[in-house]
Amino acid sequence: MPKNKGKGGKNRKRGKNEADDEKRELVFKEDGQEYAQVLRMLGNGRCESTCIDGTKRLCHIRGKMHKKVWIAAGDIILVGLRDYQDDKADVILKYMPDEARLLKAYGELPENVRLNEGIAGGGIDEDDENVGDDYIEFEDEDIDRI
Repeated sequence: MPKNKGKGGKNRKRGKNEADDEKRELVFKEDGQEYAQVLRMLGNGRCESTCIDGTKRLCHIRGKMHKKVWIAAGDIILVGLRDYQDDKADVILKYMPDEARLLKAYGELPENVRLNEGIAGGGIDEDDENVGDDYIEFEDEDIDRI
């Protein structure tokens, strides 16, 4: 029988997130960084996101966040831009929903960014016409005639 050398299994590793509940200081962008909204997850620690400057970039989730901070479509993230590749960036930080609302209130994020929808611009707007017309109306015919 092999001797157990570790301190536990996957349940021990799973329970290490107790420090995420406390409030952290709001981090603003610096030179070479940009705010972005995740469009979709691609797998392999990558995601496609639209930066606030209007560029669509392929973002790589750094190893410190990989499998510890879960990123989903629609999340606001802070990315580090690359000097040598403009179409790629590295995810530095994921903002919690309350932090993203604070960024929008401070004017760091533009007003057209949607914080609570899954994908930017992909949801149903309130001013869309014919929103409730997703049903088909059939005429009443006599069933014996058919």
